Amino acid sequence: MITNRRELKEYIISDFKAQGMEHPFLARFTYGENWRMFNYMRVLRHLEYYKNTKSSLWGKMMYSYYLLRHRRNCLKYNITIAPNVVGPGLKIVHIGYRRFGAPGMNIGANCTVLPMVLLGKKRPDVDLSEFIIGNNCYFGAGSIVMGPVRIGNNVIIGAGSIVTKDIPDNCIVAGNPAKVIKTLQK
Repeated sequence: MITNRRELKEYIISDFKAQGMEHPFLARFTYGENWRMFNYMRVLRHLEYYKNTKSSLWGKMMYSYYLLRHRRNCLKYNITIAPNVVGPGLKIVHIGYRRFGAPGMNIGANCTVLPMVLLGKKRPDVDLSEFIIGNNCYFGAGSIVMGPVRIGNNVIIGAGSIVTKDIPDNCIVAGNPAKVIKTLQK
């Protein structure tokens, strides 16, 4: 959770580095895809900051402003990420459908998400506080994760996989239902 300006700056810098833009100045003015994805994350980080610290009138006004911008970006890019869900360094590859459930989920740092990824609930009455995804995870295109699940660190989820059970650290999973197909050496 972002609770001060220093943390906000750290999150934005790590999100910027995750997008891997070689020429950010040109990307910004040519509306490059990486810049648009970074801009989405930057608005989300500001929304998180003002949501967590809206004690003054100015903070409440800025929260409302960034909430409207975030909603606009969600419709524009077809990406829905709830505030205070993802850690720093999230890399969004390409514009396209992504839905990261609701508040209560916890997604670690430095994750990469391809298009058509859904992170959601198995049933409407499920508590999402047990939905935990570790650091350095990779979600292939079209993968679905139905929680509550615990996914370890350094996990690669193959394209089109459907994850419904817990996954240990350092492995590759694929299939429907997803099964561990390889364990990575660390």
